[in-house]
Amino acid sequence: MDAIDLAGLRREYETQGLRRADLHHDPIEQFATWFSTAVNSALPDANAISLATATPDGKPSARVVLLKGFDQRGFVFFTNYESDKGRELAANPQAAFVLYWVQLERQIRVAGRVEKTSRQDSETYFHARPRGSQLGAWVSHQSEVIDARRILDARLAEMTERFAGSEEVELPPHWGGYRIVPETIEFWQGRANRLHDRFRYTRRKDDSWLIERLAP
Repeated sequence: MDAIDLAGLRREYETQGLRRADLHHDPIEQFATWFSTAVNSALPDANAISLATATPDGKPSARVVLLKGFDQRGFVFFTNYESDKGRELAANPQAAFVLYWVQLERQIRVAGRVEKTSRQDSETYFHARPRGSQLGAWVSHQSEVIDARRILDARLAEMTERFAGSEEVELPPHWGGYRIVPETIEFWQGRANRLHDRFRYTRRKDDSWLIERLAP
């Protein structure tokens, strides 16, 4: 295998930067502004977040999931509650995620406690998914070891038959949403010479936000 010069992989950031005066006092509003820019720029998978969880004894794990909602209450994604991340969140309800939009030279980091969404919210989103994805939630016992692809194919055939006469696929009891209630939100804007702009919002006890500039 040919050696790859990782030390030589670099590029210069060319944006105009981020000033304190540019920021909204509310980080959710600031997030909405940046997220709208990413979506309107037609970036692929603009809502793909790298989600990090950890076991009670501090062993971390990370994976990419899709952000499916955000508002003043927090940031929402959906998954199998019995997956690795589901078990970790049940035991240690803290998580963090990062969004990175390379074309915009922007990054957002969020960290906070995690709670389940209401069953009604999970129902609403679940039935907005394509039917195949709904069936897939029943088919995959997420994170379990399986011998072959045929196991999934057999389960899909079984579930397709089970719900063949139903207008809607029933929401599985093991599937639903999580909401990350943010304690910190950081906005990162690439700058020349690796002297990037970083601003961190930290939630105070009265739910107001402290805004601080961080060294890059």
